[in-house]
Amino acid sequence: MGECIDALGAMGFGSIEIGTVTPRPQPGNDKPRIFRLVDAEGLINRMGFNNHGVDNLVENVKKAHFDGVLGINIGKNKDTPVEHGKDDYLICMEKVYPYAGYIAINISSPNTPGLRTLQYGEALDDLLSGIKNKQLELQQKHQKYVPVAVKIAPDLLPEELIQVADSLVRHNIDGVIATNTTLDRSLVQGMKHCDETGGLSGRPLQLKSTEIIRMLSAELNGRLPIIGVGGIDSVIAAREKIAAGASLVQIYSGFIFKGPPLIKEIVTHI
Repeated sequence: MGECIDALGAMGFGSIEIGTVTPRPQPGNDKPRIFRLVDAEGLINRMGFNNHGVDNLVENVKKAHFDGVLGINIGKNKDTPVEHGKDDYLICMEKVYPYAGYIAINISSPNTPGLRTLQYGEALDDLLSGIKNKQLELQQKHQKYVPVAVKIAPDLLPEELIQVADSLVRHNIDGVIATNTTLDRSLVQGMKHCDETGGLSGRPLQLKSTEIIRMLSAELNGRLPIIGVGGIDSVIAAREKIAAGASLVQIYSGFIFKGPPLIKEIVTHI
């Protein structure tokens, strides 16, 4: 993980987010684990945080020459009980902090059992408190401040989203990434692969993620920035995320379907 940073930078990205990385190497879920819904321009993935571990990622980052903003997305190992998940995030934070432009806290992948429960109530407050304390400790140690953003699911109910926003503000988290993949299949019913287990991304996620951004923006009222992601496959889609309240945008599935020209198109016209 992190092997392609310079290649992606050469394509024109101003920021690159790598991960999700976990403390220890893990193989992820059994293959096949990613499926194209061609007619919908969507993907279903159940990758399961396959990676070579955080130490390997750090070595790859050290070799890179990318001079943009490098985000590092961290998560917990599959075999770490969710009640001890915080420990995995803190281990990763400690190791990536000196090399990250920002750190993304992934608590919203549907492909790690129990992970999404960290988005709720006391579990979220406990996690965010630990992360904030670690961030301030590492700021002192390294004499630099690395922002932390939490990545949330698009399947949160409005009242749950309000609670998440409140927790992010109370714990002085620096940003929020909205959104991860969805479990909702309503827009892809009847299509090949639609019943595969995993998170759905790409165009079928576009409206859902934009609506989450809109609600989140109204609740946060400018108190922290939103990174908008989910179904961005054109300049229009990117502008819709910004109009809904995003300060920054990311692409993934749209990049797979549209290829490198999409980068310049969006960067030039938004």
